[in-house]
Amino acid sequence: MVRHWKRNNGADMLRNTPPFRADHVGSLLRPPQLREARAKRERGEIGVEQLKAIEDRSIREVIAKQESVGLRGVTDGEFRREFWHLDFLGGLDGVEKFTADHGIKFQGGETRPIGLRVTGKIGFSNHPMLEHFRFVKENAKATPKMTIPSPSVLHFRGGRKAVPESIYPSMDEFFRDLAIAYRKTVRAFADAGCRYLQLDETNLAYLCDPEQRQMLKDRGDDPEKLPRIYADMINTAISDRPSDMIITMHLCRGNFRSLWIAQGGYEPVAEILFNEIKVNGYFMEYDTERAGGFEPLRFVPKGKAVVLGLVTSKSGTLESPATWISSSCASVRNAASPAPKKGMC
Repeated sequence: MVRHWKRNNGADMLRNTPPFRADHVGSLLRPPQLREARAKRERGEIGVEQLKAIEDRSIREVIAKQESVGLRGVTDGEFRREFWHLDFLGGLDGVEKFTADHGIKFQGGETRPIGLRVTGKIGFSNHPMLEHFRFVKENAKATPKMTIPSPSVLHFRGGRKAVPESIYPSMDEFFRDLAIAYRKTVRAFADAGCRYLQLDETNLAYLCDPEQRQMLKDRGDDPEKLPRIYADMINTAISDRPSDMIITMHLCRGNFRSLWIAQGGYEPVAEILFNEIKVNGYFMEYDTERAGGFEPLRFVPKGKAVVLGLVTSKSGTLESPATWISSSCASVRNAASPAPKKGMC
């Protein structure tokens, strides 16, 4: 998806550093030849190397397509992944994928029943996605961008149930080891030449949904404490990055075949999100009423970029400009901040 961005002072200009004036967030639709190859691989009709060759060709083509439309930052479309988060987290030491009783439940559907669980002390020794990044870097003229799930994802999905007490008697130790493993991973990406990294952080947005918060309470977690726990993990994870490495955060409320999980504005997490988490910028879901108003943006400090995802990719219906402007201005006028400047609405 191409996103429009504005600095927190409202200025609009060409970006020479990430996030760019036009940027790509998330995966791209798999081409037919790649979908067919994955199906054949699952049936045992082709080997790993044959699948990789088709992935390589498909990724070269999608890099060229992104560059041809003028994108200054390009990704591999996450073409090598089965799920946006499972493949990365399953590549950490002490974490494995398994067949679960059920998938992740969305409003109107459910994913395949694959989950994650902790089987040993969490760490980093190497990761296959380092090679995935190197391939993009070797084949791109534009800035190669890497996307990985936020460390919070490993906890939020399963909670204590996915973390055996025999391995981690204290959840504080679990959070510490996970953050350190991420710090080593982020450094490894930096050493491989990555200077644009995106953390996909769904769970801070989920913590704005009363139903999700109640689910956490029911399983024994405190939704009031989790935002700071997650913020501390993220800050540790990015603490060893080089000074010229840009790290952004993508926030959404779930997207699977245009279905969703959570709803609610960013207000419950806004102050921690913008002022305590030390990323350079944010890609924020704002394409439906489920994302709430713009009031939480009053917490954005100087020096951070915020990209508003205003045009939806979940529907083929083009929004009316009048409808968007009307709802946007109402949100701005209701914000606990100075009145909008002339020309905004």
